[in-house]
Amino acid sequence: MTRYVVLGAGAMGLAAAHRLLADGAGAVTVLEADSVPGGMAAHFNLGGMSIERFYHFVCKADQPTFDLMEELGIADRLVWRATRMGTYSSGKIHPWGNPVALLTYPDMGLIEKLRYGMMAFFATKRRSWKDLDGLSAREWLESWLGRSGYARSWEPLMRLKFFEHADRISAAWVWSRIKRVGTSRRSLMVEELGYIDGGSETLVDALVGSIEGRGGQIRLGDPAAEVIAGDGHTTAVRTRSGEVIPADAVISTIPVQRVPDLVPALPEDWKARYREIENIPVVCIAMQLKRKVSENFWVNIAHPDFEIPGFIEFSNLRDLPNPVVYVPYYMPATHPKWNWSDAQFVDEAFGYLRRINPALIEDDLVASHIGRLRHAQPVCDVGFSKSIPPLQTPIRGLQVADTCFYYPEDRGIAESVRLGAEMARTAQARSRQSVVA
Repeated sequence: MTRYVVLGAGAMGLAAAHRLLADGAGAVTVLEADSVPGGMAAHFNLGGMSIERFYHFVCKADQPTFDLMEELGIADRLVWRATRMGTYSSGKIHPWGNPVALLTYPDMGLIEKLRYGMMAFFATKRRSWKDLDGLSAREWLESWLGRSGYARSWEPLMRLKFFEHADRISAAWVWSRIKRVGTSRRSLMVEELGYIDGGSETLVDALVGSIEGRGGQIRLGDPAAEVIAGDGHTTAVRTRSGEVIPADAVISTIPVQRVPDLVPALPEDWKARYREIENIPVVCIAMQLKRKVSENFWVNIAHPDFEIPGFIEFSNLRDLPNPVVYVPYYMPATHPKWNWSDAQFVDEAFGYLRRINPALIEDDLVASHIGRLRHAQPVCDVGFSKSIPPLQTPIRGLQVADTCFYYPEDRGIAESVRLGAEMARTAQARSRQSVVA
């Protein structure tokens, strides 16, 4: 019987373990450093409310999520809702995301608006990203919008998310974001996004139930310390507590930057490839409020003295007892703010919200929580597809992936599910080949 070990109990790791067991694997162990499963999709208690650590939403293109929920018997927990998007500039939130909003937006000229509309329309119709892989997002967007149009729309967002990397982010990555959200619509005028009733915890709990119900094990708080290989093949995984778990096949879903230290037997050139992949950290503030900031789900910010790219008013998507707002700060780990205290982040973020909606008072902040993630946003630069190593490593039985392997797609549960299932099927196919041989 083949023994499988999955590293990481985020959505990708859980999806891989589920697929292995659902397809007949007999021995599957999942190792997770955290005290709870789910990774970025895990929940926490925010003032008595169970909520995601990091905001998640569903688009109509997310077929792997739909298929998995159907398989797990929770398809009826998917809820769709008409949502709004806004842009904060010149001291006001302006509607965004439909033709009328674009035409009435005050901070772009008519020609810039028309060019933006054409870019968005044709981006949703484009099917292939291959020819965009060799272009920067700035080059591609400026070819549609002009320098002024880019400066008034995308440039502030790119600077506040990627900092010194902003001008070399791949056009393919930006295009995939535009297409995913742009095709999730009820009509030309109405955006429609989805959420899982009960939050992403509903899906995480169903995956955990499936894994454990089929005899799999999920070990929390005891991550892998070393993947052991002999004769070019995985043989075992040693955990941080010192236990050695036999492993004929290992699927790693942890950040690839940790893989070189975790797998000493890897060739040095492969270790270098993993180390060269860059990520932008994030500090994400979740706040429970007494009153709404706006009627929008997502608000981009194009204001020179705001150091955040936007905020997500999650309660305008998912039904919650009180308003919940997420404010993400993306920044290099070398940025002075990375070492700020939780209180400093909350004070500044809530101060921004009060500037956007002056009706908010200090007493409206009910609870807050800070989520810090060192490897949050892959820096998908020009030609990034050539930087991604193959899933199968030179060590037989070892596959490695993290969110950068979703490229050109961005991080999301659908891509986690897709890639986790792909690695599980590959691992089982190779196991069967070995038995036949």
